[in-house]
Formats: sequence, C-alpha cells, structure tokens
Amino acid sequence: MLISEHWLREWVADTGPTEQLAHRLTMAGLEVDGVEPAAPAFSGVVVGRITRCEPHPDADKLRLCQVDAGQGEPLQVVCGAPNAREGLVAPLATVGGELPGGLKIKRAKLRGQASFGMLCSARELGLSEDADGLMELPEDAPVGRDLRDYLGLADNVIEVDLTPNRADCLGMIGVAREVGALLEQPVQTPDIPAVPAALEDTVEVQLDAPEACARYLGRVVRGLNPRAETPLWMRERLRRAGIRSLGPLVDVTNYVLIELGQPMHAFDLARVEGTIHARWARPGETLTLIGGETIELASDQLVIADDQQALALAGIMGGEDSSVGDDTRDILLECAWFAPAAIAGRARAHGLHTDSSHRFERGVDPAGQHRAMARASQLLLSICGGEAGPVKEAVAESHLPAREAVRLRGARVARVLGADIPGDRIIGMLERLGMRVTPEADGVWQVDPPSWRFDIAREEDLIEEVARLYGYDQLPTRRPPIPLTVGRAPEEQTSLSRLRQVLVQRGYHEAITYSFVAPETQRTLDPEHEALPLANPISADLAVMRTSLWPGLVQAARHNQNRQVQRIRLFESGLRFIGAMGHLRQEPRLAGLALGPGNPEQWGEPGRALDFYDVKGDVEALLAAGGRGAEFRFQPDRHPALHPGQTARILDGGQPIGWLGALHPAQARELDIQGPVFLFDLDLAAVQTAALPAFRPLSRYPANRRDLALLVAHDVPAQQLVDAALGAGGEQLVDVRLFDVYAGKGVPEGQKSVAMGLILQDSSRTLTDEDMDRVLGRVVERLGQETGAVLRGE
Repeated sequence: MLISEHWLREWVADTGPTEQLAHRLTMAGLEVDGVEPAAPAFSGVVVGRITRCEPHPDADKLRLCQVDAGQGEPLQVVCGAPNAREGLVAPLATVGGELPGGLKIKRAKLRGQASFGMLCSARELGLSEDADGLMELPEDAPVGRDLRDYLGLADNVIEVDLTPNRADCLGMIGVAREVGALLEQPVQTPDIPAVPAALEDTVEVQLDAPEACARYLGRVVRGLNPRAETPLWMRERLRRAGIRSLGPLVDVTNYVLIELGQPMHAFDLARVEGTIHARWARPGETLTLIGGETIELASDQLVIADDQQALALAGIMGGEDSSVGDDTRDILLECAWFAPAAIAGRARAHGLHTDSSHRFERGVDPAGQHRAMARASQLLLSICGGEAGPVKEAVAESHLPAREAVRLRGARVARVLGADIPGDRIIGMLERLGMRVTPEADGVWQVDPPSWRFDIAREEDLIEEVARLYGYDQLPTRRPPIPLTVGRAPEEQTSLSRLRQVLVQRGYHEAITYSFVAPETQRTLDPEHEALPLANPISADLAVMRTSLWPGLVQAARHNQNRQVQRIRLFESGLRFIGAMGHLRQEPRLAGLALGPGNPEQWGEPGRALDFYDVKGDVEALLAAGGRGAEFRFQPDRHPALHPGQTARILDGGQPIGWLGALHPAQARELDIQGPVFLFDLDLAAVQTAALPAFRPLSRYPANRRDLALLVAHDVPAQQLVDAALGAGGEQLVDVRLFDVYAGKGVPEGQKSVAMGLILQDSSRTLTDEDMDRVLGRVVERLGQETGAVLRGE
C-alpha cells in the first residue's frame, strides 16, 4: 500500500515528522518498507502558457512557441511536441533550471532559432512514463507559479507492507483511522453526501449465489461526457498510489478503491441486457477479459452476468464486451461485497493479480458499499456531468458476516503483555479503533468490533490491538524463567550442522527454497512421483508440493547463471512430500547441485571442467562424516532425469538411500540451464546414522604392501574388485588401495587394466613371504571367480 503523506494529513492533521510516523506505523505492525519522495528533484520549472505557436522556418517537426512564464515578456521556446498549441498550459523549465538526471537548462539555438527554456512532458519531469507530448495542465493553472508548489510535490510516499489480516488498511480511510488511533488525533473523513436520483432508470439485480455475493449495488448513470478529463489532483493522487490514469470513468472507481478500500466497476449500459446476476460460472462458459485474453471459467468461479452472458470475473476483472470506452455515455456502476473464500485463488488460477482481487481475497468492509457508491456518484457527476438513477440493492443479510462481541479481561492483558496497563487506557485505545466497549465487571469488558475489523474474533486479537497501540517497543523485556538443561548428543548420530560444515568446507553454499514448485519443473526432474497440488497456490509457478529438492536447487542455479555466476555449488536440507492427502509422507532429504569449472580460477593449476568424480568425492566426504564411509556403495543405475552412464544409485547395506549423477542434456535444455550439471540426493536419516566410536590397538608389527595388476572387463566396477579382495584376504588384509586404471594400447579391447595395492599386517607377529603369498593367492582366486579378473601378463 502506497500512502501519500500530504493526503494522509488531510485526514489526520498532525502526523508529526515523517521518520517518526514511519517508526510508529512499523511498531504498530504496519511495517514501512520505504519512504520515497513523490517526485524526483528538479528546479526552475514553472507553469507556462503558450500564447502563440508557429511552425519553425527550417524544421518541419519543430514549432516556435511564445510562452508566458509570468515574467512580463513572453519567452521564445523551440518545441517538437505534437500537442504544442496556442493556449496550452504546460510545465516550462526556465534557463538555469535543472531536470531529473542532472540536465541543466541553458539558452540554446535550434536550427538557427533561439530557445529560452524547455516545455516538458511528464516523463521528462519524472512524473510519468508518458512521453507522447507535453504535460497538459488545467487552463486555470496560475502562470509563473513554481510547478512543485502548484502540484504539491514536496510530499513523501510511504510504502507499507500489510499482513493479510489488515485488509482494512488497504485504503486511505483505514490508514487514517490507524494513524489517528496511534497518535490520539481526530480523523477528518471526507464529506460524502447522498446523491439523489434524477432518473428513474434501474437495472434489476439478482443474487443467484448469496453465499458468495451477499450484497450487490447497481446504479444507472446517463449523459456522461466521454471527453471529460480527470482532474489533475485526482491524477496526482492516483500516481502517488501507483495507479496510472486511464480516463475519468476508470479513474473514479480506482480513486474510491484507494480512498475507501472498496473495489468498484463500471459497465457500459448499452452492452448490458436484462437483469444483473451474481452467479457461479456454467460448465464450458468463457469470458474475454479487459486485456483481451479469453479464459475458460470453472464452476467454482463467481461471475457477474446479464441474461445473456458473463460480464465480469467477480471481484477480479471486468470483461471486454461490457467495458467502458471513449464513446461511453451511459454506465451501470456496481459495488458489491464478495466473501473472501469465493475470490481467494481464483485470480491466480488464470495468472492474474489485481487490486480488486487483492482486497476481496483479504476482506472488504461489508457495511461500506453504500458509502462507496455515493462517493463514486459524487465524483463522476462532478467530473463528467450526467444524471444518476436510484441505487438498486440486492442483499442476503444472513450471509453477511456478523461482528460478535469479544470478552476482554484486564488480568489476561497484563499476563500476556507483561505490563500493567490501566483499564481506562485500554478502553481509550479500543474506542479510538472504532470499537464499542461495554464494562461487564471490574477489569472485564465486552468489546464490539466495527464492521471493517473483520480480523477481531478472539480475546487474543484484542490483546494484540492493545499491544500495538501501547507500542511493542514500550513493553517491558524480561527473561523467561526457563530451567537450563543440557541437551543430549547421541554418538550414533551425525548432526545436521556437521554435515553442513562438510559441504561448506568443500565450496558449497546452503540454499533455502520453497517447498512449493512449478509442476513442469517437478515432472522434468522427478517424473516417477505424482506431486500433490495446492488448493490455493501462491502463484502458478508454486502450484505443487515438491517430491524432490532438485527443482528448487535448479531454479536457484539458473537464477545465478543468468546473472553471470559461472561456478555454482549449492546444497539444501529439507522435506520432500510423497503421496496424496491423508497418506502424505514427509521425508527429510539432503540434496546438492554443482556446475561450472572444477576449480576456482587460479595461477597454480590449469582450468578444467567439473566431472562426475569431483561430485562423487564431495558425496563420499559427506558419507564419511559419520565414520561409516566404507559401508556405502555406488551402483550404476538409470534415473529418468539423469544422464545414462553418469548415474549411480547410492546404497547403504544394500538399501537404496539416494542418487548421484549428471543432469540429462535434454532435461537441461528444457529447464534452460547450461551444463553439465551434477546432482545428488540423499536420505538424511541414513547419512546422519554414525558408527559408534570404538578403540582398536595399533599393531606393533610392520605392514607390507603387495601390488596386483589385473585385466578385467571394462564394465566391472572398481568397488566390486575391492570388495572381492577384502572378502578373500581375511584379517591380515587391512586395506586395499586402487591406484591406477588404464585402457588403451597393450590392453585387449573391451577390457581395462586395474592396479591395486594390498596392505598386509598382523597384530600378533611379523608376516612371512609364505603368509603373504597365501593371502595373495586367495585374493587372485576370488577375483577370478567373482569378476573374471586375471593377472596382467599371464
């Protein structure tokens, strides 16, 4: 919500310094994200009137303008704007002035003609993106007056980040009420008299879905001037609220939106046939929105329709077929209350998010529709002329929210907040918020919330209101009396903190991504699991629960890669969600991603590409953190998202616990990420299981080494050779070290040469050559039986 400080001061006269106001709002729970000036800095710009406008003698697209700047003699200004004309009032930057961006205005000659200033567009002044021509000011604007003073640009725009429960502050009236209550200042609301009917014309209204639309107001307005212009003061207020001016018929409804927080809409009356219906959409029904997009409506989507077709997606956006245009003279003005549950999520289902849906999803004052209709009628008739008919209302009182009284105990306030706040002060705070407080007993009150505070339902809500107005920063701070206990640190479990340290030490950065992901990305990376869809997703890109941590990591890597980060190492620990509602498993996982050069750029080592074994080494270091590194195995396998031949299933005691591999090039192209990309995913519980430390004495006798060079089929994993050797060697074979793999000249096709070192040692005696030969014989025999390996050279 963007708040003009000048506009706010029309409602609350004494708001104090801007910094103090921002601090009070933040401390009251309306967090201020920033304060910006209402316009960029510029100087020497005044209101000017073009008294004469002639073609430039030497340039077809330029004009010589004589401009009255309130300095006596008119100034000659060369201008190329298409709307420059005699009688136009526009901003004039005089010689010596300075425009945004540091442009200084000097005397100049353009095609041989002197120019003593510059007539400005709104874009050149930083007031708009409109650069089609000069900024047109009202004809009665005082010539020669400083433009900043005339437009009131010595203003600040305060950006407030509202929590979803404070939808009452999505209008200036709500913010003013809040500021008035905080500063104990009276709130001067605008005078909104009822606009009497001058016509008898009405359009019938029918509530076919009263549970979703409990109140609907419609009013016919005829004889509007389609060429009327929105007043400058209204355009400026809309601009400072972040809304672009689109003409008076739209601007008035937008103005009421930001002033009273009530969305409204205007239909072209000539395009409405028969009765207005607030109903659920019919199967197969379509609607072309104002932006030109045609959508197919679902049966759970509320529409505003006439007797022939749907006219608008209720509470979200109007339809193109009934929209007002430059020739519209008669309109049907609508104002309604929609149940938040009937609007929530419907806009996102079509990739939309509008100012109206933002408010209706959170809740709109159910008693504010008549006031909004009167305000819009008043503004429309004053700007565009015309005559209004009577307000036609359809209401289902039983479906309107009822504000029930809430009981508040002073003792409970003191206990929760830790502060003894006098009862009369509590009553004053609540009454300034528009609540009616009735004493029930000593220190106990019945509180009736106003219609616009639909978030007040429990005693805790009222205590929060007291805390906000009292000031969170004024509450006493006390340390809670919590008994200190020493936490258990089981030796058979590796802490997550330790695993994180291992990866950080190897160059990885921890990522925290959403548990919600895009369905397309999920299907690309984990097509074997059906993702659980969200009933009310934040956006279309966050519509399903993740079945893997890879989608979030890939998205984060793509984001970094698009910003020219070349070497990326990311990991994340978190839950994945497998199954359907009622049978949903939440499994803790540890996953990582690596791409880019194998080593950071340096002078001591040549650059090389990252490969499978770099990332395998990172995973092995992770698995070894608990002292069980030798118990894990990497088995070649296939995964639908990974590259065949560069994919391994990770096993723990024969049980699969995760994957390691290169992202398949086809998937990489589909995800728009530059490869090669390597991914791993592990069952966190298995990785955290650690070996219980145990003492083993060191042997006093020397160790010996014997090397074997073996020929084996190319597809035999090296781990199989190591396991076979250890299984045959007995207790005297304490270690096997693989130190060379070779395929090429001198090695038969389809085979590879593997060299391994056998470390032999006994704890009770020195091994003899005969002892070691027996062990080598058993090893060679077992290798031949299980892997087909033979000694090289035999």
